[in-house]
Amino acid sequence: VQLQASGGGLVQAGGSLRLSCADSRRTASNNAVGWFRQAPGKEREFVAAISWNGGNTVYADSVKGRFTISRDRAKNTVYLQMNSLKFEDTAVYSCAVGLRSLPQTQTSGYIYWGQGTQVTVSS
Repeated sequence: VQLQASGGGLVQAGGSLRLSCADSRRTASNNAVGWFRQAPGKEREFVAAISWNGGNTVYADSVKGRFTISRDRAKNTVYLQMNSLKFEDTAVYSCAVGLRSLPQTQTSGYIYWGQGTQVTVSS
C-alpha cells in the first residue's frame, strides 16, 4: 500500500487549498477513504470520509460547508477541497484507507495510513 498526500501549504485565512491522496497501488478501490488531521499538541481528529464509489460522504462538524471530499476512481485519487480556511485548520493532514466500503469517523476504522501534508493557515 502506498498512499501519498499532497497539496498542503501556507495560505491566508479565508483562502483555499486542495489536497490530494494518491493511491498508487489501487489498494482503496473498494474501500472508503478518510482524511484526518493532527495539530501540534492535539490528538488526531477526523475531517472527512468518502465511500468506495463516492456515493456517501461524512464530515466533521467543524468543516461542514467549507470542505468537500471527492474521489476520482479512474485516477485512484481522493481530494479534499478546503475553502474558507481558518487558523484552527492548521495541522498535518493525512489520508487513510478504510476497513470497509462505507465511510467511518473513527481512526480504528482505517487500516492503511499515508504520510501527511502540512497545512498552515495564517490569521
